[in-house]
Amino acid sequence: MSAFVAFILLLMTGTLVPVNRDFRQTPDGIQVFVVSNGVHSDLVLPVREPRTATNWLQKLDNAAVVTKFERYEYVGFGWGNEGFYLGSYGGQYPGLGNTLRAALPSPTLLHVDFYKNAPRLGERVVPLLVSEVQYRQLAAFVEQSWQPDSAGRPILLTAAGYTPDDFFVRARGCYHILRTCNDWTNQGLRTSGLRAALKAPFAASVLYQARRAAKKPPGRLPTN
Repeated sequence: MSAFVAFILLLMTGTLVPVNRDFRQTPDGIQVFVVSNGVHSDLVLPVREPRTATNWLQKLDNAAVVTKFERYEYVGFGWGNEGFYLGSYGGQYPGLGNTLRAALPSPTLLHVDFYKNAPRLGERVVPLLVSEVQYRQLAAFVEQSWQPDSAGRPILLTAAGYTPDDFFVRARGCYHILRTCNDWTNQGLRTSGLRAALKAPFAASVLYQARRAAKKPPGRLPTN
């Protein structure tokens, strides 16, 4: 019982406890976004980032994807339970069976969603300016989250996504009650040196700390 109470307290208070509280946005940094649909959260990054020589079309390494999305500017990544993702086609909510199974270790997918332009700012969209080092760490975190084939390329599912602009790839790691989709987003921010929550089982947890980071004045550029 004491362990259960401690777990509930962690869920309730983890949102309010920041990690990397000293993070400041980088003046003239690389713009990334934390985006939520109210339940799930994504990391949205530039498709091409010249300062770090990062090109997500090259990393995805699929001719059809390159041809289709070569004029898109941003790409979003979200990690989550395979049953939930595939059970949500057509705007449906996954059934009770998928919901219960998600509490136990289960397979995962990475949702890849392309944007023609930068996400529109709103209540569930938080822009952040990050340094080149932080962006490289964030990109490495995303890339390490997909399951590669024998040639190191992500394994694309043949099934389409929810719209013509998205699809799924196989992911590493197991989804369970202590490791949710929003924990993944939060971990990406945290391991990249960005402000994040101690524990973020909910999208609101991720957005709360991201907004706090966005409201702080940028750090100063180094002087000679």
